Amino acid sequence: MSVGNTYVVEKVCPICGEKTRVIKVRSRLVAEKSDPDFCTYYQDFNPYYYTIWVCEHCGFAADEKTFTSVIPQRHKTKIQEFLSQRKVGFKFAETRGVPEAVASYKLAIFYAEMIDSSLAHIAGLYLKLAWVYRTSGKAEEGLDFLRKAGELYDRSVMTERYPIGPMSDYMAIYLTGAIFYISGDVEQATQYLSRLMGDQDLRETDPKLFERARNLWQDIREAKKNETGEEA
Repeated sequence: MSVGNTYVVEKVCPICGEKTRVIKVRSRLVAEKSDPDFCTYYQDFNPYYYTIWVCEHCGFAADEKTFTSVIPQRHKTKIQEFLSQRKVGFKFAETRGVPEAVASYKLAIFYAEMIDSSLAHIAGLYLKLAWVYRTSGKAEEGLDFLRKAGELYDRSVMTERYPIGPMSDYMAIYLTGAIFYISGDVEQATQYLSRLMGDQDLRETDPKLFERARNLWQDIREAKKNETGEEA
């Protein structure tokens, strides 16, 4: 069954073991532009609304990778015990708007925090929740979630070992700087991006990321120059 850019499939919930309908997004989307923190705007469609899968039976919510992976038994038991005492009210719908998307992310964040997922993973959920608001023209409403993502990535870079999933430590440092920049903390953004500017390894191993970091660094310097009327 499909509706435009999405289609419905059945997956087994990793928590309750029941088959549940989830929504997948077709890969052929047309990107129009992207922000420094990788938030991408697509033509006539918002895939971020469908990032989180929610079991229509028990109410467990997670991104596709988490939903389809093996969840450690101790984590599964903790979530099962929590859900055995309450019913999560999230109705399956083939088409989501901002309210449904926001609710799905808040559920996923709740479960991720319950089982002490990595700081980087939880930060990514907060970041995409901020993107839901931003790409819907409600960036101000998502600012608190963006700042939370920045705070968690900041802690992650200092305490967690990378790579985490597909994210390298360089990527995490750049992303943290970009988040601070967009959320208005230019000083923190400058500190993070300055760590990448003189890094010869990054220049050689990931020239695209280096160029992206350099462009944002130059934008910040230019903005500071315009504010003060002199060289930053």
